[in-house]
Amino acid sequence: MSPKQQRGEATADRLLTTALQVYAASGQQGFTVNAVTAASGVSLGSLYHHFGSFDGLAAALYTRCMEELFEELTSALTRTRTARTGVRAVVRAYLRFTEERPDAALFLHASAYSGYLAAHADRIREAKATALEGLVAWMRPRIEAGEIAPAPEPLIEALVIGPVAETARRWLSSTYDVDLAEAARVLPDRIWRSLSPE
Repeated sequence: MSPKQQRGEATADRLLTTALQVYAASGQQGFTVNAVTAASGVSLGSLYHHFGSFDGLAAALYTRCMEELFEELTSALTRTRTARTGVRAVVRAYLRFTEERPDAALFLHASAYSGYLAAHADRIREAKATALEGLVAWMRPRIEAGEIAPAPEPLIEALVIGPVAETARRWLSSTYDVDLAEAARVLPDRIWRSLSPE
């Protein structure tokens, strides 16, 4: 990689890192192109060069946070042997990511239906499919072997990710009284029972 490419990657990374910091500090209202360029010291022209628009930056940040989450989930799966321990590991990894990386988790949950992602929906959908592939590849043979009750893959994803994502969203909102440690004790087995073939 040439020095110019390295500088370009460093600038893009600085913009993404700063954008997440701005979002965490100021919320959606304060998440503006001016706030990000001021905090990062990167020019508006450079932001547009790397991301095409502020919406492009937001979509890239969403994709980055989503990929980091799914890397954690897939990594947790690789250390398991059974369908039950795998499902439980995914639930715990999601909750751990939420607790340890609240800024990234908040951006994911709060941005899921934001207008600035709509223009990049196809790119985000493609990135999510790629990120999910590790989970799907792990689950598919276990479904075929009868270790997980058969259901369409999107419904299995909803059964595993849905409850834990909603728990994380409520914890992040501070509107609800949610204890992540209690969720980590209760949810893994409850979610496993929804997938168990028995």
